[in-house]
Amino acid sequence: MRVIRGRGPDREADRAVTAAMLREAGEAGEPAFRAWTPHRQLAFGRRDTRAPRYDEAAAAAEERGFPAVERSVGGRAVAYTGTTVAFAHALPLDDARSGLDARYEAGTTAVVRALRSLGVPARRGEPSQSYCPGDHSVQAGGKLCGLAQRVRKESALVSGVVVVADRDEIADVLAPVYEAIDVPFDPNSVGSVADAGGPGSPDAVCDALETVFVGDAETRVEDAADLA
Repeated sequence: MRVIRGRGPDREADRAVTAAMLREAGEAGEPAFRAWTPHRQLAFGRRDTRAPRYDEAAAAAEERGFPAVERSVGGRAVAYTGTTVAFAHALPLDDARSGLDARYEAGTTAVVRALRSLGVPARRGEPSQSYCPGDHSVQAGGKLCGLAQRVRKESALVSGVVVVADRDEIADVLAPVYEAIDVPFDPNSVGSVADAGGPGSPDAVCDALETVFVGDAETRVEDAADLA
């Protein structure tokens, strides 16, 4: 399995590393995993950009020091403070029409296991009116993680975001953003690994995720900066 560590030199280059992971997993038939801290930003989903007050939402993010970026996939707005951890697991596929639920199940289970290894009483689900609401989430005193999935003909990418610390800062920026895009949001629904009894170290969370997702697979480690 390829294991990619670190991040690209800027937001665009960093996103390109993950996109290449998905493509190359299908081409080479080799899975890949990365867990890292993306650059500070507020990433809007496709539906967010269609909201009548989207420009107001983007301005609210920018005013609070979060560069507004748009991603091509679904989901709702997510804030990355610089300590927020993202992960991506790229898997080659024999049949893109099957396995969606099984991949979500495996990914959610892996996140729960990783967080519990750090002393967090993680469990499936999310509080009401959470950020980026979805069926595949993990909580402990608030939402800690949401998972998403992108499927191509020959590969799939199971990805997610874990709030490590900066809970208050994330809630503060998402409140006006979600108001502008007209999505219910309760700032108290935001949790963090640190507030749930785990470490406030992004590196510790990255290591725990990598340990669980990679397991005992033989690895080939690469640096994201060299791939950008």
